[in-house]
Amino acid sequence: MTEPTHDEAHGEALGSRLNWLRAAVLGANDGIVSTAGLVVGVAGATDDRSTLLTAGLAGLLAGSMSMASGEYVSVSTQRDSELAALATEKRELKEQPEAELEELTELLQGRGLSREVAHEAAVQLTERDALKAHARVELGIDPDALTSPWNAAGASFLAFTVGALLPLLAIVLPPADWRLWVTVVSVLAALVLTGWSSARLGAAEARRAVLRNVAGGALAMVVTYGAGALLGAAGA
Repeated sequence: MTEPTHDEAHGEALGSRLNWLRAAVLGANDGIVSTAGLVVGVAGATDDRSTLLTAGLAGLLAGSMSMASGEYVSVSTQRDSELAALATEKRELKEQPEAELEELTELLQGRGLSREVAHEAAVQLTERDALKAHARVELGIDPDALTSPWNAAGASFLAFTVGALLPLLAIVLPPADWRLWVTVVSVLAALVLTGWSSARLGAAEARRAVLRNVAGGALAMVVTYGAGALLGAAGA
């Protein structure tokens, strides 16, 4: 008889995975939808291959850099806040060790431990690593696993670029009569895949995620194509 296994992710492992998943899915979806909207909009006005390629490449580069810089700024701000909180906690531990020990005891007690057990646990945690104990229990921060802004920016840049390449290639490689439909089908299929993947990795319902992705991408392409067609008809 094999022993039952328990594969459910918990705590920091799940939180870290979901953070990276969020950045990757956001970047890929942005790359697919924004670039598809751009090239489909241009295709509504012209079928010139070089124009479509130029517009698609410009959108890819602008979008990937925007995603990377935005993620870098966001994570840097978060990291700065975490470092400031850790510095404050370190100072308080040095200046008021007894008060901090009592605070940790009360925090553990609030999680369901008895007063005696909470106090003993607080003493042991403090003796092992007081700052880490307060960071995790009081602040919800792991001092050994602060998110890197550069890693987050690189992941967003890569995810956006990979996503954006699909509509770009789909609009420039096929013959002129097939470009629009190949792009639409390819984009919708990619959005189904990213929606399903994000739901599976995050242990969420796949159907809802897929519908959100597909509906958003389809709406973006309809709107931009309509705008491009109107501008093309007007000779703009």
